[in-house]
Amino acid sequence: QVQLVESGGGLVQPGGSLRLSCAASGSILSINDMGWYRQAPGKQRELVARITSGGSTNYADSVKGRFTISRDDAKNTLYLQMNSLKPEDTAVYYCYADILSSRIPWSHYWGQGTQVTVSS
Repeated sequence: QVQLVESGGGLVQPGGSLRLSCAASGSILSINDMGWYRQAPGKQRELVARITSGGSTNYADSVKGRFTISRDDAKNTLYLQMNSLKPEDTAVYYCYADILSSRIPWSHYWGQGTQVTVSS
């Protein structure tokens, strides 16, 4: 069974930094696209950043220049380095990954979500 487990959320002051991690586990053969979404209270879930298996990245305009997405395929882990955090970055952050496992064809998986709160 494939699982995505997130960590690294928390409370940070404006201007601060956090690093989110998303570790995939299970009988994984290959991982294609990975990324992060976020959902603030009363708002729709929005794409924050994504990274392909080849390393190409895309970012939401609101986080360009402040957030950096990366992946370590040897560890099946996705990261999101968040710098210069603003109160409007407050949200639950969800990772996703498209994974091929030994038991299940290519499927889209989600993490459980991790809360990021930016406040003084």
